Amino acid sequence: MNKEELFEKINNLIIDFEFKKNYNDIFKEDIILSNTYDTNTLEKCLEVLKVMNRKTDKKLLEKIDLYLSLIDNYRYEKKLKSKNIKFIAGVDEVGRGPLVGPVVAACVILPDEFNLDGLTDSKKLSEKKRDYFYDEIKRQALSIGIGIIDEEKIDEVNIYEATKLAMLDAINNCKIKPEHILIDAMKLDIDIPTTSIIKGDLKSITISAASVIAKVTRDRMLYELDKKYPMYDFKNNKGYPTKKHLDAINKYGIIKEHRKSYGPVSEYLEKLTK
Repeated sequence: MNKEELFEKINNLIIDFEFKKNYNDIFKEDIILSNTYDTNTLEKCLEVLKVMNRKTDKKLLEKIDLYLSLIDNYRYEKKLKSKNIKFIAGVDEVGRGPLVGPVVAACVILPDEFNLDGLTDSKKLSEKKRDYFYDEIKRQALSIGIGIIDEEKIDEVNIYEATKLAMLDAINNCKIKPEHILIDAMKLDIDIPTTSIIKGDLKSITISAASVIAKVTRDRMLYELDKKYPMYDFKNNKGYPTKKHLDAINKYGIIKEHRKSYGPVSEYLEKLTK
């Protein structure tokens, strides 16, 4: 079978299978597959579609990849381990949107026997669950690195660049140097092979672990800041621009930890100069 015939068969297979959609809950999606072809598994379809690299398949690729990862969030790690790559790190960040405080990144390397049912994107977990998972990840992980870039640096270089700096610091702060790094969405210029995964905190158990470490670390920093400045309600808004937070800025002004390059803060500063 030549490449063109294979592509045609894959294309027919893609037409054959359909998602019985319940878009409100992707976990309930059913998949119907034709058994006509040798390439009749979703993983094989995914790989061939990637090779075909057609713009029209982009959304389909994302659906298949997300579905497979929700079934098995060790997929990316297993593929790397099958190539004898042992130290696989997951990297994620938290704190790009808040008006206050640092952006925090975490780099986590998990052992082969790691087991923590229910671990997923930290934003989808309750605070109680996050705290429990945080302790378990700390207990089981082979290595954890944290990167923290403060508000002054964020204002100096912009949040996108600051996020990359936080991620690089987190990687460098790991006691074990990763052999491969799985990153949530972003791309890093680093001398270690990387894989950038859209929605990686859902698809990769290692990135999920990094997501929890970063989130809990930053949240605890905001709890401490709340003790100093309770009027801003940081314990609840974590620095995001809620109405109570914005009202407090207008009433009490800003603090050193506010990001002066961010809209609501810069607007407040502009008013002072008029």
